[in-house]
Amino acid sequence: MLGWEFPPYISGGLGTACYGLTRAMSRLGMEILFVLPRAVPAEQTSHVRLLSSVQRTSAPAPAGPSVGRAEMEDLPTVRFYTVAAALRPYDRPGSTAESARSPGARADETGPASRLALEKGAPEPGHYAGDLFGEVERYARLACQVAAGETFDVIHAHDWMTYPAGAAVARQSGKPLVVHVHSTEFDRSGLQVNQRVYDVERRGMQAADAIVTVSRLTRNIVTRRYGVSPDKVQVVYNGIEFQHRPSPLRLSPAQKRHKIVLFLGRVTMQKGPEFFIAAARRVAEVMDDARFIVAGSGDRLRGIMDMTERLGLADRVLFTGFLRGPAVQRVYRMADVYVMPSVSEPFGITPLEAISHGVPAIISKQSGVAEILDCVLKVDFWDTEELARMIIAVLQHPELHARLRDSGRRDLQKLSWEPAARRCLEVYRKVIRR
Repeated sequence: MLGWEFPPYISGGLGTACYGLTRAMSRLGMEILFVLPRAVPAEQTSHVRLLSSVQRTSAPAPAGPSVGRAEMEDLPTVRFYTVAAALRPYDRPGSTAESARSPGARADETGPASRLALEKGAPEPGHYAGDLFGEVERYARLACQVAAGETFDVIHAHDWMTYPAGAAVARQSGKPLVVHVHSTEFDRSGLQVNQRVYDVERRGMQAADAIVTVSRLTRNIVTRRYGVSPDKVQVVYNGIEFQHRPSPLRLSPAQKRHKIVLFLGRVTMQKGPEFFIAAARRVAEVMDDARFIVAGSGDRLRGIMDMTERLGLADRVLFTGFLRGPAVQRVYRMADVYVMPSVSEPFGITPLEAISHGVPAIISKQSGVAEILDCVLKVDFWDTEELARMIIAVLQHPELHARLRDSGRRDLQKLSWEPAARRCLEVYRKVIRR
């Protein structure tokens, strides 16, 4: 298995999906060798603990300083190799939490954070940073080095940056290749695609023996835009590790003065933050006690802060920057409603996370998760008037809030990762037989 992020080092939904799927596969007894593109720094921790330099097999590690080994205590059938390649398309200058957070601001405060952050002069970075394509090639070479000393039945490559590695290992080993499409360049960039990224994606899909997509929405893009036969593509929806989460934070009336509307995700064109802020303006005109949190970082952060200033919402919107671990759990528990106005969302794990915390969700119809969720309100991403009406309805009508909350938690119990793991196993067996 080839992937470019995995907890505790995550920048988005891909790492969460890889962890959930791999954990379910481990429970089914599947043996997995996961090749990660970099060693995980100790300070970037989450609920998952990476055990460095632990070995349960007698197989020697590949020679050279560019490859290391690690294991995770809750994944007994999974081994990890970490290779010295830096695949970090979203790790951009000026997009960290520190560049967006006002001095001394906390996630439970509201105030003019956007103005203070603008005064810090955070730069507006480009779409892809550094020598990313060189690192993609380096990762492929090191993955082949790892694979040369291993025995395996199938190769599973997550997301476009690992497709060249998957194709190279397939050529070297003669084993079948499955590529997992978590997003496409059309999702990330609209029609202004990066041609080099598109070419890497298309070559990977053409080289694959089978393609897994996270939704029918993504399947349609793959077949229409990349010239792939529909017979080659299997939809496998993501899941969630559902547990009974803590109830919303118990706050005194003095503390709970405001209704909190939450946007959590990368602040990029794909996620639709502009539409969130436009709807926020309409909600603010009706509800004096409504406040809005934008939790995340990305290349549109500076532009969204500018927009917030222009619309006179600086004292209504809090920009927290990128959150991880306990801070993510806390901001969900603070929220009264979660909004995902994505322009093109292949799946969308964050609504599932919000619902698991008892938070009603409003999502765009242009998302894969809209195909399987009935317990949410759905709206076209561009219809900010309708989005604002939905937000107001959830905030002003406790019975609607309770109905969405309770039905959502019931639905989540059906969306575990085990069915996804079994579907992938069916795909593996099919390509191996073929």
